[in-house]
Amino acid sequence: MSEMPYFPALLAVLSAFLFALSIQIQNLGLGLVDPRSGAIVNIGTTAVMYWTLSPFFIESAYWLTSAAAMFAIVGLFRPFMSANLAVASVKIMGPTLTSGIAATNPIFAAIFAVLWLGESPTWPIAIGTAGVVAGVAVTAIRPGGVARSWPLWALILPLGAAFFRAVGHPITMIGFQELPSPFFAGLVGYSVSLIVALVAFRMQKRSYSKISWGYGWFALAGALNGISVYSINTALKFGQLLTVAPIVACSPVFTILMSLLIFKRETISLRTVITIALVVSSVVLVVLS
Repeated sequence: MSEMPYFPALLAVLSAFLFALSIQIQNLGLGLVDPRSGAIVNIGTTAVMYWTLSPFFIESAYWLTSAAAMFAIVGLFRPFMSANLAVASVKIMGPTLTSGIAATNPIFAAIFAVLWLGESPTWPIAIGTAGVVAGVAVTAIRPGGVARSWPLWALILPLGAAFFRAVGHPITMIGFQELPSPFFAGLVGYSVSLIVALVAFRMQKRSYSKISWGYGWFALAGALNGISVYSINTALKFGQLLTVAPIVACSPVFTILMSLLIFKRETISLRTVITIALVVSSVVLVVLS
């Protein structure tokens, strides 16, 4: 891949775009379907898509590797946990702020990259990470106690989604050391996550929402997420976590553009713009390092 040094970066940008689009698509379905039911349809659609294409990408011997276990571990918390937290966040805070705050992913990714993968951080990476934190602070802190349209505790939702997405990356990269198959990583992860989601849904004795077009939006979002995950897994196969993760965090740029130009359903405040600007500029600094 030395002939295409920007290939991982391009894949990361594609993943960021698809992730932002999936958030907007999910938002279309939230008025018709409850988040838990929608998340199962989302994850299930991705799993079915991967299994349908699996004969073209995997071999039976893949299941006998320790890498399969690593990918399964990722599936225990991603995308089930991250998807549920993200969907709940979108419902409370809206898609733009959800993407902006979830851009803290590079903070967690940097920690895991250094501790688990032995990657070397630089001062620009540290400064860029601090900038992302500042962007979150701008969103959360309201001088003079001005009322928010969402409670402060809701920050746990997008931050939790960011954490679970980030911790899955280094585990996946460790699995790639034995079996560098981005498709197989996605297949195993989503299959396990679907099982976890169904078990949790059953244990909580929840019932599915009535059949509506809302499920279709979640299914479409699931297909987009599947391509997004394959893109980022491929980027991780050829690149470094310290550079790939920050690029993926640029998804708020696409989200805000979609909100303004396509969906026209969310008012972009000055505070939101400042948040996005801080996050994106910090991510650029990290990438340039």
